[in-house]
Amino acid sequence: MSRRAVRAVTSWAAVGALAGLALTGCTAEADEGPVVVVSTNILGDVVTELVGDQADVVTLMKPNADPHSFEISAQQGAQLRAADLVVSNGLGLEEGLQQHLDAASAEDVPAVVAGDEIDVLDYAEGDAAGSPDSHFWTDPGRMLDVVDALEPALAELDGIDDEALAASASAYRGELEQLDADMEATFAAIPAERRALVTNHHVFGYLADRFDFEVVGAVIPGGTTLAAPSASDLADLVEAVEDTGVPTIFAESSSPDRLVQALADEADVRVAVVELYTESLTGPDEGAPDYLTMMRTNTERIATGLSP
Repeated sequence: MSRRAVRAVTSWAAVGALAGLALTGCTAEADEGPVVVVSTNILGDVVTELVGDQADVVTLMKPNADPHSFEISAQQGAQLRAADLVVSNGLGLEEGLQQHLDAASAEDVPAVVAGDEIDVLDYAEGDAAGSPDSHFWTDPGRMLDVVDALEPALAELDGIDDEALAASASAYRGELEQLDADMEATFAAIPAERRALVTNHHVFGYLADRFDFEVVGAVIPGGTTLAAPSASDLADLVEAVEDTGVPTIFAESSSPDRLVQALADEADVRVAVVELYTESLTGPDEGAPDYLTMMRTNTERIATGLSP
């Protein structure tokens, strides 16, 4: 049985469509295009920008979710294994999804793992020191590398118009290049002594590497929100905040800011807590409905929070 045939019987939408078509005798239009299943909503947005309506892009991670802990149903797992292409972040990010990604790989489902396509940085400190940092999307240059890998993989799918794909990929590369240039110009206005970042957990390594920031520390001393800080971790971070005099701590929208707020209250300095969209996109009517908007919003908030 083909992947599309399997997909038709594992998707609720397809089941409903087939039931209706059984009564009308019509051809199943829902089965015409390829299905691309994407793990995170950030990558889901990028894939959609590239392929448009030429494929059915199924994003497993809901808006405002935590990529480290979200899980999927058995039915979604079956849909993933029946996909024409699977796109995932890799580098240990999708901790609650990894068994399903492994199952799809075992069944030889074509896949693009974004973390395999970039120059990977390791965490420099904390419990995860020395292990790969999965948060590459905070650097638009790395996302360009992912787009370069996605385009040929999408072109291999049946029913994809190569010329239309090439045009959309070229246009999106231009937007990413402009984003990178705009971020560089905005961050250039921040004095060197204020280029220090504190957040919920270590998520800014790639941004810091690209735009010359120092990551002072994180409330959660690891690469995942599933870790928890100890009393000594908090004490060390309070000392770092006091020594550097950072004016702002950044809390991620997908994680509660209670720990960050507690740190701000404990440090013997006046510290603001500003929310960023770093781990997940939001719904369409919120602050980060797509990757480009998310990055521009974060850039503005970081620049405002760290500027004199």
